[in-house]
Amino acid sequence: MKREIIQTNDGSTTIHLPEWNESYHSKHGAIQEAYHVFIKNGLSLKQGQAIAVLEIGFGTGLNCFITYLEAKKNQQQIDYVGVEAYPVRQEEALQMNYPKEIEAGETPLFNQMHESDWEQRISLSDNFSLTKRQQFFQDITDENTFDLIYFDAFGFRVQPELWSEEIFAAMFRALKPNGVLVTYACRSSIKKAMLSAGFSVEKLPGAPGKREMLRASKAV
Repeated sequence: MKREIIQTNDGSTTIHLPEWNESYHSKHGAIQEAYHVFIKNGLSLKQGQAIAVLEIGFGTGLNCFITYLEAKKNQQQIDYVGVEAYPVRQEEALQMNYPKEIEAGETPLFNQMHESDWEQRISLSDNFSLTKRQQFFQDITDENTFDLIYFDAFGFRVQPELWSEEIFAAMFRALKPNGVLVTYACRSSIKKAMLSAGFSVEKLPGAPGKREMLRASKAV
C-alpha cells in the first residue's frame, strides 16, 4: 500500500495512506490532537502517580514521545508499552518532525525510541521505560496491568474490527481498577461496544476539527 508523508494543519507531519484515505494522525494537526486526546484528557488524570501506559497503535511514536516529555517535566514514573501489528519503517519514522516542532533537543531520544529493539524493555530515562510489542490487538492478553490506555487504532471506517466489543473487553481486562481508556473517536457503535465490555463512558470535546471524543473508565 502506498504511503506518503504529509504535513498537517499545525505544521507537524504524519503518514497518509491514499488507498484508504486514512492518516496516522489528524490532518487538522497531529501534535495538537495527540496532546488534547491523550495528555489533557488521559495522562493528566494520573499526574503524580507511578503508572503503566498501554498504547494501541504505536505508529509514528508521537504519543510515546509527548508522554515521555510530560513524564520528564513532572518527574512522573511511567512504564510505557506500545503495541503495533505493522511497525512503521525506521526511515519513515525518523522523518517525522515532532522533536523539531516540540523540543528539538530531544531528537536523539526520539530516534532511540524507533531504533530500539522490539520485544525489549528499555530505559529512556530514570523514570521512563518503553517496551514495543509487535502484536495484533486481538492477541492482547494482559490482565490488571495498565492504569491508562491510549486507543489510537486506525479509524472505524477502514478497520471496524478494531473497535469491537471483543477488543474493548480485552482492554477492560488489561486495565487495573479505576483505569482509564481515551480515544479520539466518538461513534455511537464504539460507545455501545465500550459499554457492553463493562466500561463507564463519557463524551468529551474533541481535538480541533473533531466535535467529540470518548473516555472510558473501569469503575470499581
